[in-house]
Amino acid sequence: MPHRKQEKRIVFIPARGGSKSIPLKNIKLFCGKPLIHWIIEAADQSDKIDKIVVSTDNEEIKGKALEYSSAKLKMFARSPASATDEASTEMALIEYLDADQTLSGNDIIILAQLTSPWTLSRHFDEALKIFEENNYDSMLSVIATHAFQWNAQGAPLNYDYLNRPRRQNMEQVFQENGAFYINSVDNIRKNNNRLSGRIGLYPMHKYSGLELDEDEDWLLAENMMKIYLKEMF
Repeated sequence: MPHRKQEKRIVFIPARGGSKSIPLKNIKLFCGKPLIHWIIEAADQSDKIDKIVVSTDNEEIKGKALEYSSAKLKMFARSPASATDEASTEMALIEYLDADQTLSGNDIIILAQLTSPWTLSRHFDEALKIFEENNYDSMLSVIATHAFQWNAQGAPLNYDYLNRPRRQNMEQVFQENGAFYINSVDNIRKNNNRLSGRIGLYPMHKYSGLELDEDEDWLLAENMMKIYLKEMF
């Protein structure tokens, strides 16, 4: 299989302090430990990850992240401009790429969302192996679905309701779960985007599609996590 030259694999974790629905969500206790520690731990336990960068504009988040002791862990001071509600994650990511003079164009960046505590070290390991062996330009994590999908105008997107198929016979489609995205430094800079070129998919468990936006989501996710961890180990 073809392989690209790689110098470093870096997990980049955006962690701004401006969460509105759940204040300081990024450090709220989730199943007994700060939410941010779940993704840091997953990256730290992966032998394929060389460096973990937490980008934050908030001192409380910075302090809580640093409570997790790891030689891989580095903090990056996110600017006020890249931490507004309107700022994109790409803006924060490229801000870091421009500031870190140790990076090379071949380095691999894994943009990891800390709001997905379902991500384990083996997910990083497996995804990077697939990414490298298939020589993808970029990759994203997804969940599989056979859902009957409709748009806001009341039109079906992926089936004919007059000839409703059996769900198990429908073509499987995938949706982003937002857990992580993989790309090279050069590609991100060139396209100003987390994804580009020939894109690979890394399917994850259906639980990983849960989003932590409201308090009730949090309670549901904690209960699901207890089941999830039992199934994973």
